[in-house]
Amino acid sequence: MPKILLINGSPNEKGCTYTALAEVADHLKKLDVESELLWLGKKTMQDCIACYKCQETKKCVFNDLVNETAARWDEFDGMVVGSPVYYGGPNGRITSFLDRFLFSTGNDRFAGKIAAAVVSCRRGGATAAFERLNMYFQMTNMVVATSQYWNQVHGFTPEDVKKDIEGLQTMRTLAENIAWLLKSIKSAAKEGVEPPKYEPFTPTHFIR
Repeated sequence: MPKILLINGSPNEKGCTYTALAEVADHLKKLDVESELLWLGKKTMQDCIACYKCQETKKCVFNDLVNETAARWDEFDGMVVGSPVYYGGPNGRITSFLDRFLFSTGNDRFAGKIAAAVVSCRRGGATAAFERLNMYFQMTNMVVATSQYWNQVHGFTPEDVKKDIEGLQTMRTLAENIAWLLKSIKSAAKEGVEPPKYEPFTPTHFIR
């Protein structure tokens, strides 16, 4: 059975972000897709310090949830990343986690897997936060799952979010599209469709 990792970046374990992710999880289950929820918790999340040691050792120098998740990443067919909106963007906890997780794990282990972002806000800033999170997936050759609208829910409490009829429907539509993409990728593999073959990455800057 395919499996999706749901990452809850909110410091509130069962808050609004969780409520949105739970809606995705419940609908994935109906579509025979397993999911696992990872809550990043309330402890300090170390930022990336650009030491580049992970490029040698293939793991982050800070041995925490990042390395634990990377060690299990091959168990999953994709991820849905959830964050509250802080000042028009995702919160620092989730971005610190993703900065280190993606960079230390390596693009080749993300390529071809499903990805989606979910954001929760009281009123505004959702689209900017949503766009910021999607940039992680678009730089790692992941397959971004979409929905009928930007993946956002609104409310100040979980009870508010449960009244956001369109927001919750958007979560269910996202789950439908994730399940469809997983089945399509599986069917393509059975038919002998090869995954993309990439050229060696050639990083440049504006000086040369």
